Amino acid sequence: MSDGTSPHGFSVVICVYTEDRWEDVLAAVDSVRKQSLPALETLLVVDHNERLRARLAEEYADARLREEVRVLANAGPRGLSAGRNTGIAAARGAFVAFLDDDAVAERDWLHHFAAAYDDPRVMAVGGRTLPAWASGHRPAWFPEEFDWVVGCAYRGLAPGRVPVRNVLGGNASFRRTAFDAAGGFATGIGRDGDRRPLGGEETELCIRLSKALPGAVLLMDDRAVVHHKVPAARERFDYFRTRVYAEGLSKALVAQSVGAQKGLESERRYTTRVLPAGVLRGVGDALRGRSGGAGRAGAIVTGVALAAGGYALGRLRARRSGTTFSWGPIERADGPTAPRAGDGAATSGAAEGAAT
Repeated sequence: MSDGTSPHGFSVVICVYTEDRWEDVLAAVDSVRKQSLPALETLLVVDHNERLRARLAEEYADARLREEVRVLANAGPRGLSAGRNTGIAAARGAFVAFLDDDAVAERDWLHHFAAAYDDPRVMAVGGRTLPAWASGHRPAWFPEEFDWVVGCAYRGLAPGRVPVRNVLGGNASFRRTAFDAAGGFATGIGRDGDRRPLGGEETELCIRLSKALPGAVLLMDDRAVVHHKVPAARERFDYFRTRVYAEGLSKALVAQSVGAQKGLESERRYTTRVLPAGVLRGVGDALRGRSGGAGRAGAIVTGVALAAGGYALGRLRARRSGTTFSWGPIERADGPTAPRAGDGAATSGAAEGAAT
């Protein structure tokens, strides 16, 4: 293609930020290199950590490996969104897939993504992420309905290959042209490594994409599986509380950007159907003397209350102050500027002092 983008193949973007995950990063890259459908390239985007960037560049310095694995510095502000945008700009594939730095993909991960793109209307495909608990097992109190707290697929998602409002960022793919139409991930939403664990950047992008391309189809295929490491610190109830509260703040940001109707469309079904059923299951298990039933029911109720509190505070801050998040077109690193779909910006105080 004239812009330097390969008409076939996947560019896989893995955003990294800390040497503490060195072995995890190597395992993530190795899982991409072993795909049954080989990736065109793996892009390691390092978030403002020169020592880690240099170490990874040395790790993949072999001439053959340099063709498979490219190490890049985040060209934008600190944070996951800017890191992903850096990877998108450098990507040479017609499709861009995202994998977390502490996750490993099953062998047919990209194969299942690719099959869905046979339909030209499909603009994004996500997969199923399973937790790999550091302790070796799920904490008895931890409800499956809240597995999104640890970056995984959760009870309530429809099985099979189904249309969805948004894909989940740590196990997702997009047509490269989707970013030409909608722009990149919004900065000011999402994780920046050191601050409160917000999220929602992929939700905001997917809703924006559907608005830019009304005929676009976004899918979830539960056969595209990755295994996401859950460290011991995230198996604790204090992290659970922090994360669900932060999710409420995140949803306030998303609603500020795309409107509450779209921003909370999926969450309404989740809170009115999936979670009440989970509470009833937990209570039923408790009455039958099964371990963890009361804890799971209590965690669901606590999670709903904290998320609602975070959302309410986020909306209040949105009316009082002006924390800004923005998006724009992705400037291709190996070709001309992408067609400008228009810059966008929104303001909200929902993330004041907090970002994912």
